[in-house]
Amino acid sequence: MKMISRRDFMKASAVVGAAGVLTACGDSSSSTAASSVAASSAAASEAATGSANVGVCIYQFADNFMTLYRTDLEEYLKDKGYAVTIVDGKNDQNTQTEQINTFLQQGVDVLIINPVQTTSAQTIVDTIKPSETPIVFINREPEKAVLDSYAGKCCYVGADARQSGTYQGELILETETQGDINGDGKITYIMCKGDPENIDAQYRTEYSIKALTDVGKEVECLYEYLDNWDQTTAQQDVANALAQYGEKIEVVFCNNDAMALGALQSIEQAGRTVGKDIYLVGVDALKEAVQNVVDGKMTGTVLNDDVGQATAAAEATQLFVEGKDVEEYYWVDYVKVTTENAAQYL
Repeated sequence: MKMISRRDFMKASAVVGAAGVLTACGDSSSSTAASSVAASSAAASEAATGSANVGVCIYQFADNFMTLYRTDLEEYLKDKGYAVTIVDGKNDQNTQTEQINTFLQQGVDVLIINPVQTTSAQTIVDTIKPSETPIVFINREPEKAVLDSYAGKCCYVGADARQSGTYQGELILETETQGDINGDGKITYIMCKGDPENIDAQYRTEYSIKALTDVGKEVECLYEYLDNWDQTTAQQDVANALAQYGEKIEVVFCNNDAMALGALQSIEQAGRTVGKDIYLVGVDALKEAVQNVVDGKMTGTVLNDDVGQATAAAEATQLFVEGKDVEEYYWVDYVKVTTENAAQYL
């Protein structure tokens, strides 16, 4: 059977049921209401009436997930006939602020912003507001008050990170031992965390464990490592943890797949075997991580749907360009990736 690429698979899925993938609501919780921007991919590929200049600010090009995201986003915006300029914030808020000011001087029609620091989102809005340039925040969720302060001209497109954390916990509960490998009635784990200012990192850390305790599991956190999404840092920290805690570690939770890939290197170097004497989960469904799930080297990961989010961001941008009503929030669901379904996401 011929395999299709993950991106082509997700595009095909969007054609079949875009309205079921994307939901919109007026607050920060997910909604089952149909989104006003959930048009089919066929419609999305048609050029919008007239052209527009769109400026896109990405917090850091070096981020694996945002590389996928921006590639998709650029394609979908250009499909609509828009001129697109994408800049690298290099994980520095001052750099990104300068880039935003440059876009404003150029008179772009819409700004799509993946903020370096969500704590700077209000300052970003205050900077842009006098120009009345619409803003589509992506991937890193600002406070609701930030969006409210620029109502009708500002929205957020993303996935609810609480869901991704919950799915990580459920992946562990779906294992043969439900995470309790040594059978002592307690799940002992370490946590590799992303950027502490990023709400995704906060929610994934909290809700992965909440999924366990909500069903009555006793848990013990041996250590939480601040690895800032970085593979090499996670590799080093997990190596140290394995040396310190040894077989006491039953589960390694990672806020993203890059850190999970680093963790896997140290797990294998320590002679441990995922699925046998340790479990490992990540988020993003990066190609390398999905392959590891297929091969049984990772317990599972959670698809952070770059295609769905990029499509939704492009749709929201089109609504702003055409002067139509835009919801405050557009949510795209995560998907659990297991050995049963992983092959379709390669």
